[in-house]
Amino acid sequence: MPVDARPEHRQREYGVRLEWGLEGAELLAAECAVVVVVDVLSFCTSVDVAVGRGAAVLPQRYAGPGAAEAQARSLGVQPAGPRSGTGPSLRPSSLVGLPAGTQLGLPSPNGATLCATVAGSGAVLIAGCLRNASATAAAALAVGGPIGLVPAGERWPGGTLRVAVEDALGAGAIAAALPGAECSPEAELAAAQFATAHARGLATVLAATGSGRELVADGYGADVTLAAALDTSAVAPRLVDGLLRAGTA
Repeated sequence: MPVDARPEHRQREYGVRLEWGLEGAELLAAECAVVVVVDVLSFCTSVDVAVGRGAAVLPQRYAGPGAAEAQARSLGVQPAGPRSGTGPSLRPSSLVGLPAGTQLGLPSPNGATLCATVAGSGAVLIAGCLRNASATAAAALAVGGPIGLVPAGERWPGGTLRVAVEDALGAGAIAAALPGAECSPEAELAAAQFATAHARGLATVLAATGSGRELVADGYGADVTLAAALDTSAVAPRLVDGLLRAGTA
């Protein structure tokens, strides 16, 4: 069900809107023609890498590894393995050699869960990140507005939303690639954050964020580097028949 928000919170005066997390996804999906979910570290970056290889991704709500694996297999989709394993997983670096034609079930508590939430809304769903920011912006413009940007954020141990700088930067990069679009202050200021981080060096900034430091500490620094590669991808993964598939600007 769409979140019950006051009219002042709905950003209806603007063609490009931004709101965070699950509630933001529900709100924007109810009112926008296209919704872009942004989870830079790491779901949407992983989707971009996989789809760029000619694969397709099933976004799965996170309900524990056993449930996700069972769902994927029941749909005839290859389940992702654990992040610490050697096979395809939520790590973007695990997908750089993914064979074309693979259909991969990819669960995550943030990006994938938000994609699954938007999927039943009727809005066009695109998975955006830094790697495909300009391609995503062009694909969203081709659909028409309003355009909703949803930085996914992360989760505190208790399950509440943790605002994640990297997702604000990804959403800001997409907003910045929408010249002439009337952005809400929320979207406009995300674009300003992106401009500042871009000037400082995206790889440096991402590695210094809380999420980036966590990945580096766990031995996944290569994933941060892949995520920071601005506009290296021309695909804008779009949900078609339940799977995120290649779309181009």
